[in-house]
Order: sequence, then C-alpha cells, then structure tokens
Amino acid sequence: MFRNPMLLIALSLTAGVAVWGIFDTQGLAGFAAAQVKVAFRSRGWFVMLTASILLLTSLWLAFSRYGNIKLGREHEVPEFSTISWLTMMFAAGMGVGLLFYGSAEPISHFLFLVDYTGKEQAATEALLLTYFHWGLHAWAIYGFTALVLAYFGFRRDTPQMVSAPVISVFGRTRWTRTVGWLMDLLSIYAIAIGLAGSVAMGVFQVQDGIAILFNIENAGLELALGVFVVLCLAYLLPLTMDLSKGMATLSNAAIFLAVGLLIYVLLVGPTSFLMNNITEGIGMYFSKVIPQGFMTYSLYDETVRNRFSDWTLNYMVWWLAWAPFVGVFIARISRGRTIREFLMGVLLVPTVFSILWFGVFGGIGFFEGAAGNLDPTIVQTNINQTSFLLLDTLPLSFLTVSATIVAAFLFIVTSVVSAAFVLSMFSTGGNSNPSVRIKLIWGAILGALGLVMILSNSVEAVRQIIALSASPFVFIVLFLMVCLLKALKKEKV
Repeated sequence: MFRNPMLLIALSLTAGVAVWGIFDTQGLAGFAAAQVKVAFRSRGWFVMLTASILLLTSLWLAFSRYGNIKLGREHEVPEFSTISWLTMMFAAGMGVGLLFYGSAEPISHFLFLVDYTGKEQAATEALLLTYFHWGLHAWAIYGFTALVLAYFGFRRDTPQMVSAPVISVFGRTRWTRTVGWLMDLLSIYAIAIGLAGSVAMGVFQVQDGIAILFNIENAGLELALGVFVVLCLAYLLPLTMDLSKGMATLSNAAIFLAVGLLIYVLLVGPTSFLMNNITEGIGMYFSKVIPQGFMTYSLYDETVRNRFSDWTLNYMVWWLAWAPFVGVFIARISRGRTIREFLMGVLLVPTVFSILWFGVFGGIGFFEGAAGNLDPTIVQTNINQTSFLLLDTLPLSFLTVSATIVAAFLFIVTSVVSAAFVLSMFSTGGNSNPSVRIKLIWGAILGALGLVMILSNSVEAVRQIIALSASPFVFIVLFLMVCLLKALKKEKV
C-alpha cells in the first residue's frame, strides 16, 4: 500500500491539511473561503450546468433502450435485497445531513427570504430550495458516478477505480495513464476531506443533543472530543466485518430510527398541516426542479448572490466531494441490477424520502415558530441545536432526542465505514474485498482528519474546506460521462 506513489502523495496532501488545521485553524478556513469565493464567482454557472446535465442524462438513460442493460452478467442477481440496498445507499450518501439540517435549513432560508416576500411565500420557497438541495440533482451526481463505475466494473471487468473507465475507453496510453492517475489522486483527496468534514458536523450535532438531553451548560470542545473518541471505537468493529453484516446492519438500524422519528413527528405534530405541506411540496418540487437547476441569480443583488454561493453552490460541490466514495460504494452494492432499476432506485427513492423528511421537520419548524414555541433565530446562533429544540416541544422529548442522537451517531459510523472501504479499494487497485488491515488504516486516517475539522469548531469553515477539496471533481465527472456514453454505443440492445 505505502509503496504506491499516488497514495503517498494523497496522504501527504491530507496530512498537510491536518497539520495546517491543527496549528492555524483560522488560516486554513480563511484560505479555503477565499479560494471558494473566487471559484464560485467565476465557475458557479459551470457547477449548476454540470449537475443539471448529469440529471437529464440519467433520466434519458433510465428510459432509453440502454435501461435494460444489466450491471453484471446476464444471469447475475443482486447481492443485497432491495431494502438493504436502498438503506445502505441512503445511509452512506446523506443520512446524518438530514438530521443536522432537517429543521434548520428550511428555517434559515425562510428568515432570509421573508425580507424579499411575504411570510407564506417565503415558507414555500424555503421548502422548495431545501428540496432542491437534497433531491434529484444531488442523487444524480452520486448515481451517475456510481453507474459509470458499476458499468465498467461489472460489464468490462475493470477495477472499480475512477480512472478505469478512461483507460477502458481510450486505451492504455501515456495520456490516459497520466489523466487517470490524477483522477484517482484527486478522488482520494476529495473523499478524505469531504468525509472528515461530515464527521465533524455529525459530532457537533451529537454533542449538542447530549447537552440538551442532560441539561449540560456550556458544552464545549471537551464533550465534542469525548463523542469523537466513542465514534472512533464504534466504527472499528464494522471495519473488520463483511459489508452484508456490518454496514448493512448499521444502515438498517439508522434508517429504522430515522423513519420512526419521521412517523412520530408526523402523527404527534400538526398532521393535517404537515401533510398539506408535503403534498404541495411534491407538486411544487417536481414542477420546478429542472428550471431551478439552471438558476444562477446573476441579476440579483450581492446579498442574494452570496446566499446562492453559500448554500446552493456549496451543496452541489459537497455532493461532488462525496461522489467518489459514495459512487464507488453504491456501485459495489449494485451488481446484478439493470441500469433502469439502478437509476430509478438511486434517483427517486432518496429524493422522495428527503421531501417527506424536510416537509415534516421543516413544516413543524414553521408551525412551532408561528405558535411561539420555538425561536427561529436559533439557526443563526446555534444551528446544531435546532432539531433538538424542536423535538423538545413535542411529547416524549427525552426519547425522541435520544433516538436522534443514536441515529446521527450511526449515520456517522456508516459514512466512515463506507469511505474507509472505498479508500481501501483504491489502495489495492480496485479490489472489491480489501483486507481488514487496510480498512483499519484508512479508518485511522479519516479519524485524524475528522479531529482537525472538529478543532475548527465552525460548521461554515468545514463547509468551505470541503468545497475547496471537491472543486476539481466537477471536470472529472463530466469526463466519466463521456466515457460511459462512448461505451454504451457499442452495446447490442
């Protein structure tokens, strides 16, 4: 493993970020923020265009004659049940983010938009924007990356490496080896930084949940570090187990808790109000999602453009940061499914669940805020606590807050496990069953990077660092799309 020059360079880059973050946290955050601002101002249109192209191409493939192509041999059947497949995919992709932003994001958008329009319209637009950030475009980035890797890995027997499609389509030449090498290097770097940032955000949320649950005042870095230590101990065991046992079990448990929370809040809360929100949201989202994907807000004032960069562009690049490892992971668990089945599962199921989730938690945030039971400005002072303070307004708050803490913790564990698995695959040339030793090494490296992000003690700083690391993958994923379309032309369907 450590004789591989690419891996040594990737580890050096990530170690450099870690050292910088430990000794000059503000300097690292400031550098990332400045670079991201320049990139978003000059290439924001390109990010949005890329995400929309990936979505439209995915939909076309799903309903084209290529949709019947199986990701594997014609006689192969899926390795995992549909339920386990969907839960592992969802848990690896964005599980903890839903718990973190479930109520906070819609409320945050509302507080911003209410200065431009009426309260009712602001609430509607806030939910639409949230659905957009977590819906089809996000999963198109994940899904298309996964589809490319699954197709070449299971149809062309290539290693499940980001570089493999390039070499398979264009041949093994000097330029393909060089480009492929850079693609793998940047993917490893994006995976490590992106996952570390998500670990930090999850730890922040668990920390605040524990503080609210046990009435701990001034919960600081000590509690966060305690949560982090427990987290590291928790993901060691799953890394030693097969995916069908460790990852699948954790994912199913996390999703079970999340679905339970969703149903409980829907039934105990203002059910009619929430269902009206969800019904309107589904119709509104699917009628506006395609045009929204081309919005760049270039004619709006500086405040709106900054908001667009800080949220929409940041989200799109965040999904790109996660695309290498989530894509490889989804590809690994999707053998035996057709392209149509794969794309419909990846695009629609997580999107519908996200709409339900934000419709319920965002809706009840609006409801309780209007009733005076929740101060909506909490998102401006401590975004981590929003979901917990909202649950505290409902019956059995001790149980629901506890369940949220456990679910968030499990989602963090599943993300680390899946990322360590993918990085281990890269370390072994695309081996779909890497050794336990290599998985544990990568688990330790991811833990160290996560610690750096925790020490930053800033969600905004974490988001900027992730965005900076993921920017090059915008070009990589488009190159992968070209490779897939060229290869599909040779399929006899």
